[in-house]
Amino acid sequence: MFSKLFTRSLATASKSVKPPIQLFGLDGTYATALFTAAAKTTSVEAASKSLSQLTETVTKDSKLTSILANPALSANDRAIVVDTLAKSQPNIDQSVANLLKVLGENNRLSLFPDVSIQFTKLTDAYNGLIQATVTTAQPLDSKLFKRVEKALAGSKLVGQGKTLKLENVVDPEIQGGLIVEVADRTVDLSISSKINKLNQLLKEAV
Repeated sequence: MFSKLFTRSLATASKSVKPPIQLFGLDGTYATALFTAAAKTTSVEAASKSLSQLTETVTKDSKLTSILANPALSANDRAIVVDTLAKSQPNIDQSVANLLKVLGENNRLSLFPDVSIQFTKLTDAYNGLIQATVTTAQPLDSKLFKRVEKALAGSKLVGQGKTLKLENVVDPEIQGGLIVEVADRTVDLSISSKINKLNQLLKEAV
């Protein structure tokens, strides 16, 4: 359960603030709660800056990263970690401070890096920047990358007036074809996906 303070902020914010995209998973839920609360109580920009600085602090400290990933921390130890993180950043945004507190209380500190990534997706969409990834078995050359980028930019997946931020992810396991992920939508045109569907059909036919 969220802390009373975080829940109250979220309940108030949800009356007038709608996240720009829908996220899934527990990390997406926390990120959406942070976005909604920040938009009402402080500002999305302030929360984004504060969270970004905090994330940088965590990623630069391997020991701290390891501590956050430890699910066996006692409630007292988690409270100490949260307090240490909050104090590491002068004038930390209150919404981000509340998020840390809730993650600590729920023994979800390990989610912090993922929540930060999901929150970035929300702020990008909020600012008209749509994140997308195209996964291929081999890296796309610049010419093909630009073709995919142009096709996506003019599609309904991105929408008018939006700026596309495309990344090419390489995954040899898809064998060929490509997988396009735009915000909360996925278009799987990979060979591995087609093989899996064929195998499923063959199983059903037996």
